[in-house]
Amino acid sequence: MKNVLVIYYSQSGQLKEIADKISLPFVEDANVNVTYYNIQTKKSFPFPWDNDSFFDVFPETFKQVPTEIIPPSNEILQTKFDLVLLHFQVWYLSPSIPINSFLKSEYAKIILNNVPVITISGSRNMWAFAQEKVKVLLKDVNAHLVGNIALTDRNINLISVITVVDWMFSGVKRKTYGFLPLPGVSAQEINESVKFGKTILPFLQKNNYTGLQKQLLAKSAVEFRWFLLSMDKKANKMFTIWSTLILKNPAKRKTLLKVFKGYLFAAIWVLSPIVHLIELILFPITYFSIQKKKKYFQGISYVSKSLYQ
Repeated sequence: MKNVLVIYYSQSGQLKEIADKISLPFVEDANVNVTYYNIQTKKSFPFPWDNDSFFDVFPETFKQVPTEIIPPSNEILQTKFDLVLLHFQVWYLSPSIPINSFLKSEYAKIILNNVPVITISGSRNMWAFAQEKVKVLLKDVNAHLVGNIALTDRNINLISVITVVDWMFSGVKRKTYGFLPLPGVSAQEINESVKFGKTILPFLQKNNYTGLQKQLLAKSAVEFRWFLLSMDKKANKMFTIWSTLILKNPAKRKTLLKVFKGYLFAAIWVLSPIVHLIELILFPITYFSIQKKKKYFQGISYVSKSLYQ
């Protein structure tokens, strides 16, 4: 009997849908016991978001400051798992506070120690640097990353900004303005993600994950848009400056968050199109560098001085 733990934190329910689909082949296998762990924090986070709450979590999210979580059950803590499927949201180019808090907890050291882990993200589109941060956290608890699945909203970048923001602040997954596409990972892609569970299952049965990521990639497990990588990198540098400034000036926090909101609006609607245009112009020159980065980010290796820096 193989023991599989499915870990997730989902506000809208989308990531839970993905978790259910990917784990379905394990649930249907009589030789696999599947346990679900929904991470909960002492401090709750709203959905839908309100404006103040959404921006207030920025500095702690980006700086990966943990908050207290509700302990997992004794059953989970006392079980030796053969595989963990770790599902996470991306907040401000980082793993969400609940996922980050779990990975930095004593519970993660118990549950994930020397255990194969497959990371599964459901995000708008910029997931690469958040995944790098998760890699570091997994390494810190002696977990073994054996696979990665990155599902995204595949709509045009600026269109997805409008639709995802509408979803986050209304709580309703709808066609914004009545004609824009639905936000988030498409229903078809979520329904078809059962294929990833089917791909993983034989590796679990053999207890050998060599070659798994290659097979997952063949099933379109990792969506990679090269121009977003450049924006992700630049935004991480700017977020470092902003989050440091806000946390060092608690008395001015509200004012600084308002200014940050203005910066974020300008970065999305003015700077990101410029970056995209520059990347398009430079594409012939940077082609081989892009291919190298694509191979790295679609893989599961971790280097302390990454080539993306």
